[in-house]
Amino acid sequence: MPPPRTRGTALRQRLAELRGPDVPAKALDARALAALAANPGCERRAILDGAGVDKATLADALGSPSAFGQSQFALTRGNAFEAKVKADGGAELLRLVHERLDPGAAPPADAALPDLSAIGPEGRTARTALALREATGATGTWTLLDHPMIALDVAGSPAFLEPDAVVVHPDGSWTVVEIKSFPMLDGSADPAKVGAAARQAAVYVLALEAVAARLDPAPRVRHRVLLVCPKDFSNLPTASAVDVRKQRAVTSRQLARLTRIQDIADALPEGTCFSPELPAEQLTAAVEAVPAAYAPECLAACELAFHCRERSRTAGAVTSLGRSVRAELGGLTTVEDVLAAARGESGDPRDPAVAALRRAARLRADALGTTCH
Repeated sequence: MPPPRTRGTALRQRLAELRGPDVPAKALDARALAALAANPGCERRAILDGAGVDKATLADALGSPSAFGQSQFALTRGNAFEAKVKADGGAELLRLVHERLDPGAAPPADAALPDLSAIGPEGRTARTALALREATGATGTWTLLDHPMIALDVAGSPAFLEPDAVVVHPDGSWTVVEIKSFPMLDGSADPAKVGAAARQAAVYVLALEAVAARLDPAPRVRHRVLLVCPKDFSNLPTASAVDVRKQRAVTSRQLARLTRIQDIADALPEGTCFSPELPAEQLTAAVEAVPAAYAPECLAACELAFHCRERSRTAGAVTSLGRSVRAELGGLTTVEDVLAAARGESGDPRDPAVAALRRAARLRADALGTTCH
């Protein structure tokens, strides 16, 4: 007799059906999770990521290929640099952690490197949790966890995350290490790239805090992470401590706002499927069945951005002009509504947005010497 179908197994089955028969799930990484948290109102991204849909393949099938993502050259360079940083048992990496974050501790002479191999993401997550518990109990010893796996609940579904490294300090505290291939020139790096790395690290910090909360006493997860990058134009590693308290707080708040994946799935029409093997018309209908919250920022964070931008522009949605514009316009949600309000054809004149639009239209007409219609 088969085991009873629980809510968890029912959700996994439903997500597999949405993904398509025999389509493997694409793991949700911290970069995607940070992007999802930055746009919590987008149910489309939430359900696609929750179901493990490969959005790049989906975008190709929809006829809007994605230009988002790293080049193969960048990936190869990043992997080579990470291998260099972790060579010799992570000696250089641990030296940087000691130097930048914990200079008062004993130097990391004989650090432990536990084996984290296990079968499947659940097995690796359990093995990582065990290694963290053992390392925390071994006070006075440095421990380096290379590519551990940790889980974070996202809208009611677990996301398995794999940071570059986690270091357990001699005092039992934990530090996230992010290794990036962009350079630090004269001790500073591109602020946009550092910000993206900080948001990604904040996701790992949140996941580690969930692991730490299950231990008694709970170890401290440090909110200053270590960002390791090439120094200047060389391949030599250098590092900087990055405080991610702000990013952690924002990400935590945004994740809490995400609509539960179960609720989104339940609202979809029966038979909805996002398999790229489907005819384009059927696939488009399936994608459009899930509300999106497009904004120009999506172009740098989501593979479906071109598709959603085209749909947003076709609908005349003001969100395609940016979130700040959308916020200023209040209840005016389309470009047609905005123009009508500016011309005085619709809208409540007591509405500050409507009043501002009409004043701007008059000023423009005066400047051009025309009549405001």
